[in-house]
Amino acid sequence: MSVRILYFAGLKEKLGMPGENIDLPAGVATVGALRDWLVAQGRDALGTAKNLRCAVNQDMVRLDAAIKEGDEIAFFPPVTGG
Repeated sequence: MSVRILYFAGLKEKLGMPGENIDLPAGVATVGALRDWLVAQGRDALGTAKNLRCAVNQDMVRLDAAIKEGDEIAFFPPVTGG
C-alpha cells in the first residue's frame, strides 16, 4: 500500500523533511500502526512527540483510524502556529 505522509511544524524540522511517499508493509492498516512503523524505521521524533495530532485526507482522526491505498496522512503537534 502506498501513502503520502506529511510532517508539520517541529516534526518537519526534527525529521528534516516536509513529507514522503512510502510503500507500507502488510499489516500497517491504522494511523497508530503507521506511526509505530515509522518510529521503528528511524523517525524517532514521532515517538517522542507529545499530544501528536493526525489527519487522514485532511480530516482529523484518532490513532485507530484506518488507512488505505493513496491516503494522505499528516502528523503535527497540537499547536502549529501561523
